[in-house]
Amino acid sequence: MTELNDTLKPLHELTQIRFELIGHVGVVRMDNPPVNPMSRMLSDELTYALDYISEIDEVRAVVLTGEGKVFCAGADLKGRADVIKGPGDLPAHSRRTREAFHAIRECAKPVVAAINGAALGAGLGMAASADVIITSEKGSIGLPEIDVGLLGGCRHAQRLFPHSYLRMMALTGYRVTGEEMYRLGVAVKVTRPEELMQEAIALATTMASKSPLSIRLSKQTMNAIEDMSLRDGYRYEQDMTAAIARTEDAKEAQRAFLEKRAPNFVGR
Repeated sequence: MTELNDTLKPLHELTQIRFELIGHVGVVRMDNPPVNPMSRMLSDELTYALDYISEIDEVRAVVLTGEGKVFCAGADLKGRADVIKGPGDLPAHSRRTREAFHAIRECAKPVVAAINGAALGAGLGMAASADVIITSEKGSIGLPEIDVGLLGGCRHAQRLFPHSYLRMMALTGYRVTGEEMYRLGVAVKVTRPEELMQEAIALATTMASKSPLSIRLSKQTMNAIEDMSLRDGYRYEQDMTAAIARTEDAKEAQRAFLEKRAPNFVGR
């Protein structure tokens, strides 16, 4: 673990987020016992943490996971009455939840979701907003809202699951296991529970070893082209490739490749 410095101090002062820096990988753990439901504080702190991480050089990649045995059990139904008391409260609550998902997707650094247990409802939304999912054998993902008279994050789930599978999940509350996630291509790897964080951090460390500028622009490009046509998306990607090629880091990467050595990136 890297020694705490003044830049990272705000991340260590959060209440329902636990932060640890391992090399250039920021490990963000949701910590709202016992099942990490999406409370008002958790959504606000998660948004803050990822926005903050976007603008500091110390963190080049992120691993997002849950403390304990659950990734995130979804909406905080027990705390709902304390948050939604009158006119305007429900739209504000919905906006906070949306922004937490967007903060993951729009984080300038790649986010690896390490699914250590159930990721339900809002937990699925978080996982779907990450760049890469890795799960343990005890991980699961689902949309249980049908069982409590609510709707879930089907639009986010559409990024992960095909049509019939998603509708089966949404209309029955079915949970997809870690093994199924891997078989369906939703997760890139399924591990034993004790190996999950090691594997997730290793993957994030590989990402963190690349040019920080290229990683930032690559993620920005993939987000931008996701809803574009093939023609428009590839043209945009070509334009961004040309922009990256003019950077010092790109030139250093090419020199290092030819000289068969590790590159020394400066972030420019």
